[in-house]
Amino acid sequence: MERTFLMLKPEIVERGLQGEIIDLLIKNRFAIRKMRQFRFDESSARRFYAVHDGKDFFEPLIAYMTSGSVIGLELEKEDAVLHLRELVGATDPAEARPGTVRYMYGTDLRHNAVHASDSPESAQKELAIVFPKS
Repeated sequence: MERTFLMLKPEIVERGLQGEIIDLLIKNRFAIRKMRQFRFDESSARRFYAVHDGKDFFEPLIAYMTSGSVIGLELEKEDAVLHLRELVGATDPAEARPGTVRYMYGTDLRHNAVHASDSPESAQKELAIVFPKS
């Protein structure tokens, strides 16, 4: 079994849509191993999105991701990264296939409902930031 990471972005929590997305995960046979609702501080958000540092959208992304509560989920399933990426859909909701999370809940490139790890290595890094060992 492989573990991966999904984060429900601030607009999803603000709109109260987290339950619908969690239901989709369960219906698609993802096991939820950990779940945490929290608000990023600027330092943690910068560490989480460090791969984008220096890009023109980095500062607006940090401002957005620190603007409200998010929900992080550690998920488990065979080929979890691949299956989760298929379920969430294209990064841009306008290009996402019908039935995907971003098609149903995303509104634009920044407000695209969720962040999903793009590789097992990214998942490990992101899980360590959101669920630090105590």
